[in-house]
Amino acid sequence: MKRPTSLVCQYLEHVSWKLLQDYQEVIRRYIRQRHGVYALYRKDKLYYVGLANNLRGRLKQHLRDRHGGLWDRFSIYLTIGDRHIRELESLLLRIVRPAGNKQVGRFGRAESLRKQFANEIRQQERDRLAMLLGLTIPTRKALAQKLLDVQGVMGRYLNGRRLRLKGWYKGRTYRALVMRDGRFRFGEKLYGSPSLAAAKARKTPKCDGWRFWHYERAPGDWVRLRELRN
Repeated sequence: MKRPTSLVCQYLEHVSWKLLQDYQEVIRRYIRQRHGVYALYRKDKLYYVGLANNLRGRLKQHLRDRHGGLWDRFSIYLTIGDRHIRELESLLLRIVRPAGNKQVGRFGRAESLRKQFANEIRQQERDRLAMLLGLTIPTRKALAQKLLDVQGVMGRYLNGRRLRLKGWYKGRTYRALVMRDGRFRFGEKLYGSPSLAAAKARKTPKCDGWRFWHYERAPGDWVRLRELRN
């Protein structure tokens, strides 16, 4: 099994700012032109979080800019590459909200679940109100079956939208699209089920399309199509 790549490769925590002044050669040897995330502290309380492609230069800069005199210790976390450090910084800012940071962390492609949670809660409240008042409303199962009758096997999951799919086989990536009517478009043809489309993609008599096809549950998070049924 391939060993997962680490994000942080070296770190130095909660050391005095005087290291930057009294031991410049040591600091230069370890962190000059290195990228990563750093944290500034004042009397053991987190004051500021940031990222830099040159940690030594950025820390020295903070001794003279608007942060000068407002911190007395720092931590550094050196990363392997800089692919994720901006999101890591944003995550820390959103959680900790340091006093010295003016900006709130932002995510590039992340999706907020607030709207989905609100819809789920509203639906539960409507169901509860109907039960308390003795109202007759279609159950979720009945609505799903009605939608299924109209739109096909995927109707209950689409909510009137299309769904992009990906599948991988023998080093190749295959793409398909679930249409609003619940059918699967692969190439120039439409199929009534994910398994028929998957079998066509793999050129095999049969294939479990719920396992073969993946959909994007959240930005960058591709999971098997069967997760929709779960």
